[in-house]
Amino acid sequence: MHLSAKRVYFSKYVFDVWENVYEPAEDSFLFAENLNVQEAETVLDLGTGCGILGILAAEKASSVVSVDVNPYAIRCAKENAELNDVRNKIYYVQGDLFTALSESFKVDLVLFNAPYLPADEDEMESWIGRAWAGGATGRQVIDRFIVEAPNYLKQKGRIFLMQSTLAGVDETLRKFATYGMSGRVVAECSLQFFETIKLIEAKI
Repeated sequence: MHLSAKRVYFSKYVFDVWENVYEPAEDSFLFAENLNVQEAETVLDLGTGCGILGILAAEKASSVVSVDVNPYAIRCAKENAELNDVRNKIYYVQGDLFTALSESFKVDLVLFNAPYLPADEDEMESWIGRAWAGGATGRQVIDRFIVEAPNYLKQKGRIFLMQSTLAGVDETLRKFATYGMSGRVVAECSLQFFETIKLIEAKI
């Protein structure tokens, strides 16, 4: 176990969360509980953090590519894949969203627990800040994702995107429609009286 790591459990899985790596919270667990991966699908797990979603997806997926801009997250997630015996199914790539992937790379399913909280630009300068801070409106990373994500989907591909009502869920559904995808909310959880996190599924 890495020094100063915190151990987190979900179902039969165990994760060590290093400092500088996003600790699974309500959004991660809501996503995990509603993760719908079909047998033998190929999966792209963006912003993998400690690796929780990619590792859960690996149980049914034929392969998973997990991406994070944070080098600490990549190393942490690799160790967690070993810990949960799925290291042979997951490929880890350090990069900002899709920048490290080939344009010809396509998957059945994209998972993204986006940085969705409205925040000042300087909040996005730390590794941990980049995991949750989404710029002034909370949409800085979400909007980039929606524009690019459909290009990486196979013919009947799907996207699962987690975000907060603070970053405009209707706006997300509208933008998916602009790029030829139909979106719907498949799960949600109220955190405080002013914020609800919602898991959106979008299909081509």
